[in-house]
Amino acid sequence: MKVGVVGATGEVGRAMVKVLEEFNVPVTELRLFASERSVGKEIEFKGEKVKVELLTEDSMKWDCDYFLFSAGASVSRRFAPIAAENGVTVIDNSSAFRMEKDIPLIVPEVNSHLLKGYTGIIANPNCSTIQMILSIYKLHEVYGIEEIFVATYQSVSGAGHKGIEELLSQERGEDVVKVFPKPIHRNVIPLIGDVQSNLFTQEEMKMVNETRKILNDYSIRVYPTTVRVPVLYGHSEAIMVRLKKPFESLEKVKEVIATGEDVVVTDDLVTAIDVAGKNETYVCRLRQGDERSVLFWNVSDNIRVGAATNAVRILLKHAKMNERM
Repeated sequence: MKVGVVGATGEVGRAMVKVLEEFNVPVTELRLFASERSVGKEIEFKGEKVKVELLTEDSMKWDCDYFLFSAGASVSRRFAPIAAENGVTVIDNSSAFRMEKDIPLIVPEVNSHLLKGYTGIIANPNCSTIQMILSIYKLHEVYGIEEIFVATYQSVSGAGHKGIEELLSQERGEDVVKVFPKPIHRNVIPLIGDVQSNLFTQEEMKMVNETRKILNDYSIRVYPTTVRVPVLYGHSEAIMVRLKKPFESLEKVKEVIATGEDVVVTDDLVTAIDVAGKNETYVCRLRQGDERSVLFWNVSDNIRVGAATNAVRILLKHAKMNERM
């Protein structure tokens, strides 16, 4: 198949190229697109160097099978519809289309049935939403979910390479505060995204709205607090789930969560540094609140599970369901 990556020189774009290779996706032609400042850069794919091309409206008319987008909402809004109108399936990592009624918001382990017969734009959810959904969707299937209380501990790479550079600059003693609202070195910032009229941030409302859409249950109440921490890679989440039905035992809850695809439940302590470069979501520190509530720690690589890996898994699932491979 022919695949294009838009935003190929960013953190997620580069990871998309790596994951395409690691997952052995049968790519016969790969083209990489970015803004003018990145044109001519080279990224290795399967032992060969691929030059980055300028992203233009004409380049979106390339007769390929898939475009993977990770270049921001404004770029996606401008360019993704051109590719989709040309019959290409677009998997978009930005927030541009996630809440559009007729555009599927996909975590392939959970709702890939929506991909059957579908061509057009597919939305890749927010990073913090993806890993939370992976750790709770089997609980929802078995017991039903009434409420979710979640506090995130999100790495600086969630803000892109510029977020990483800001932390590293501050570690070197430089007085640079541009990306985050406060210094992030040796600090914790309980604010990601602009504050909305309800006093929740954009990032928090993404977790509310996207969770409901992916699980197709708008009765679920979600109470998030999203926090930036001085970690390079890996988002962590402290989650409490209140279920609609009582569960038999904590061991049974562990078994149910572990049946989730690409989810690892462990009694070991797993931290962000342990999951860098991995494609699974890890769940540990499970505790019982009462007969209907369970608490646990959830951690995964936000660039992979929260973005690139999910996008490539969408591609593979879509291709298989629609006989493209």
